[in-house]
Amino acid sequence: MADESNKVAAELRESFGKGAARKIRAVGKIPAVIYGHGSDPVHITLPGHQVSLLLRKANAVLDLDIDGTASLALVKDVQKDPVSQIIEHLDLILIRSGEKVTVEVPVHIEGEPYSGTIAMLEVSTIRLETEATHIPERIVIDVTDAAEGTQYLAKDFDLPAGSSLAEDEDLLIVNIAVPASARAEDEETAAAEAAADADQSAE
Repeated sequence: MADESNKVAAELRESFGKGAARKIRAVGKIPAVIYGHGSDPVHITLPGHQVSLLLRKANAVLDLDIDGTASLALVKDVQKDPVSQIIEHLDLILIRSGEKVTVEVPVHIEGEPYSGTIAMLEVSTIRLETEATHIPERIVIDVTDAAEGTQYLAKDFDLPAGSSLAEDEDLLIVNIAVPASARAEDEETAAAEAAADADQSAE
């Protein structure tokens, strides 16, 4: 939802190419392009620090003021330097209030499964169709006291209002299992006990 915290003053830019982008980043700003709704791409410059903070949230929506014109835009792609992790470029998609979009929403595990087991996250995001201005920050799965063999599928949890699943409903999200190392230790212990029993029997 657009609010004061995601209002961003953007500037139109008319210089393109790698050299121009380097100059923009050198003054603490981020080059970006806005696509959508059949209009030509719009090239803009964004304030680096503010936008970096907003991008900590998945599927950030920016309430842009572009030289006095208001626009809502969903962050669709973030290009970062692989070494420094500095944001090099953003792709934005124009959205309208109430419009539906398909997005990848992070999955978050809460709680501890049954003692001796671990919750294995099989996929880190789940694809939803949701209102563009009401994108859930994350999907929470509570695995408290879940036993070995428990599986959480995409269809097994309630979605936020206004959202629907855009995945196979049988997609495996979380699997409760015994760690391989613990299982190996158990097998070694059992083998040692069996050998000790055999020795005693032989005596």
